[in-house]
Amino acid sequence: MVWFRDWGLTQTIIAFLFCVLYGLFLFRIFRISRRLNTPFFYTVFFKLVIRTVFFVLLLVAFLGPSYGDARKEIKSIGKDIMICVDLSKSMDAFDIQPTRLEKIKFEMKRVVEAFSSDRLGIIIFSSEAFMQCPLTYDQNALNLFIETMNTNLVPSSGTDFGPPLRMALSKLNNQEGPSTQQKSKVIILISDGEDFGEQTNDIVKEIGDKDIKLFTLGVGTEKGGAINTGRGYKTDAQGNVVVSKLNPSELKSLASRTNGQYFEINEEQNDVSRMIHTISKIEGELRDARIADVSANRYYYFLLAALALFVLDLLLDVKTVTI
Repeated sequence: MVWFRDWGLTQTIIAFLFCVLYGLFLFRIFRISRRLNTPFFYTVFFKLVIRTVFFVLLLVAFLGPSYGDARKEIKSIGKDIMICVDLSKSMDAFDIQPTRLEKIKFEMKRVVEAFSSDRLGIIIFSSEAFMQCPLTYDQNALNLFIETMNTNLVPSSGTDFGPPLRMALSKLNNQEGPSTQQKSKVIILISDGEDFGEQTNDIVKEIGDKDIKLFTLGVGTEKGGAINTGRGYKTDAQGNVVVSKLNPSELKSLASRTNGQYFEINEEQNDVSRMIHTISKIEGELRDARIADVSANRYYYFLLAALALFVLDLLLDVKTVTI
């Protein structure tokens, strides 16, 4: 027999209080019986046995006894999701409060929580792409990498969607493990849509040919916002403040060409919940199946026995003092 919970301090305190309080109750009955010169031992003892057994059964039920051998097939089903995050300087624009990047970091943690049974990886990019976190089930590691993301981690020479998408495709195809179904693989591209690359179209066609869905998430507003450099706002060669605007058309095109969808975060809407719901409907792949010996929690037997004794205690009218 195994137990769902271990005997701990809480159970010890409860048992101690039961003994002390019932001892005080017996002492009170003893004093009354002595004064009235009436017998009490057998009648009180009968109640004591019922209530003690009732209390013990409740404690056993709370500890969760499990016994009985059973064989059960345990299946592991999930998807592989690679998230590509734009860390170019335009992501420091604050048309989305507090900034585009800070908002994305918050929403990415929601994504990690929503897909706890799937493997997720993170690629950061601007003009180049870097693997921030390989595919993993470790939510703590993913959240740690998300928290440390900033625009200083990548070169600040523009944005190119080609390198991160090519790296994501490569990692999804060359992963370790039994995964073979392309339909269980997803790429999420997060950016403000300003793409200056020349090979994006080729890699997107390859992603579509592999039957991997590409979902894009645009962050920003079409009216745009200034870019915070830490010492003021970013300016151009003429000294004018640079305004970064969301360019959704490119992101919409990329998603549609792979049978994916475009989602957006702006000052009035947040499509992250809808994106999570859409990706959740994609069927995962059976990664592992094994037969395991399991024991069933039989707490309810003890709980039912305790309930029966409780009802018996209420129905039986045992006189402790006779007149």
